[in-house]
Amino acid sequence: MADPKGFMTTPRETPQRRPVDVRIKDWREVYLEFEQSRLQKQAGRCMDCGIPFCHQGCPLGNLIPEWNDLVWRDDWQEAVERLHATNNFPEFTGTLCPAPCEAACVVGINGDPVSIKQVEITIIDKAWDAGLVRPQLPRTRTGKKVAVVGSGPAGLAAAQQLTRVGHSVVVYERADRVGGLLRYGIPEFKMEKRRLDRRLGQMRAEGTEFRTGVNVGVDVTAEQLRADYDAVVLAGGATQPRDLPIPGRELDGVHQAMEYLPLANKVQEGDFEQSPIHAEGKHVVVIGGGDTGADCVGTAHRQGAVSVTQLEIMPMPPKSRSEQHPWPTYPVIYRVSSAHEEGGERLYSVSTQEFLGDDEGRVRALRLVEVRRGDSGFEPVPGTERELPAQLVLLAMGFVGPERKGLLEDLGVEFDERGNVARDENFMSSVEGVFAAGDMGRGQSLIVWAISEGRAAAAGVDRYLTGRDILPAPIAPTDRPLS
Repeated sequence: MADPKGFMTTPRETPQRRPVDVRIKDWREVYLEFEQSRLQKQAGRCMDCGIPFCHQGCPLGNLIPEWNDLVWRDDWQEAVERLHATNNFPEFTGTLCPAPCEAACVVGINGDPVSIKQVEITIIDKAWDAGLVRPQLPRTRTGKKVAVVGSGPAGLAAAQQLTRVGHSVVVYERADRVGGLLRYGIPEFKMEKRRLDRRLGQMRAEGTEFRTGVNVGVDVTAEQLRADYDAVVLAGGATQPRDLPIPGRELDGVHQAMEYLPLANKVQEGDFEQSPIHAEGKHVVVIGGGDTGADCVGTAHRQGAVSVTQLEIMPMPPKSRSEQHPWPTYPVIYRVSSAHEEGGERLYSVSTQEFLGDDEGRVRALRLVEVRRGDSGFEPVPGTERELPAQLVLLAMGFVGPERKGLLEDLGVEFDERGNVARDENFMSSVEGVFAAGDMGRGQSLIVWAISEGRAAAAGVDRYLTGRDILPAPIAPTDRPLS
């Protein structure tokens, strides 16, 4: 192990966030640098457990005790090798993953867990700075061609794995730039796109081809795709947003979160001077209490909103782990993200009944009511109705599954009971040679699960095409989070 007494003598530390009044004036990542000497002490808190439950918490099976020990010993080159052994994109998980590994850390049973996520991002940042991340070219070519539909984390992981074992891989993306939600869903202040761009540069150097602005199922038909490629990986995500069909939904100023967030990112890409959907000078209401809602909150702050209110129908969660979420499961607790720290109000146990408009058809307020759980679900509490001013309303209530019309219908794939693309034990759909990975087959989930599924699906594709069993498959399609 690293420091035998580290978990007893060294308290947990994480990087400080930049001052709120400074960071809301720009779009840079919110965290300050963390000194290397302090980071190494944090790695030294790892106990090197006989049974490392952090492995169980991480769908990728990251070798956390190993690279903690290597960081503590100042062996950064070997540390990044161990990190890359299980994770193609640790810079993505190191910035975006909610760290279920930390929830499963043994030190966290009766204390503060190891700062695993911070160690991870520091390893990969130092590796990039030192030139230790290089293209890994395939030793031989198989002559097989694979199409990957979707360039989010699942599609990118599958593509990189398949390219590295010698297949010719083409990634199709219907947006104008590669990256899926990494590009146009995650705000710049959570992950600067330089992290994505340098990884894409590595993938291009390895031989992966990217084709943007191609809506597969329209620009390229399902029949053409099957004819041109030996295998297809569907990684288009669960992009059907949950709507709120209440009176006033048609009013101007009521938008889905994924109509709003990509435009803010396009401003950072230089496509617009100002987003067509902008929060400046407006009372903003975000409906939905998850990460996407928090992304909307942080974006609205940076655009100069007068006020930002986030609504959640569920009750306020407890501030510490409850009996319903015992260790090592990922607990549902009250969390304060960087966006929440920047201001605004969070309301729990409320439901929106109606959007109210002005004479010109623009939203001016919404009518909400407090709710409580009853025998038939959430029931309104009499006498708690009130209006909340709102000139911009953002719906961030999650996603209900993949888009079926077009490619999926034309391919003829079957769906599971949750409405996602059904897969067998090798991640193959009901159509031979067509595989599915990430949210398209799993449903809306975490980035770490997407990367893990992409790697596992790549193993299934390679086995189907060559009969080999050389790529790791970290999870099975039926694996579910410990929650």
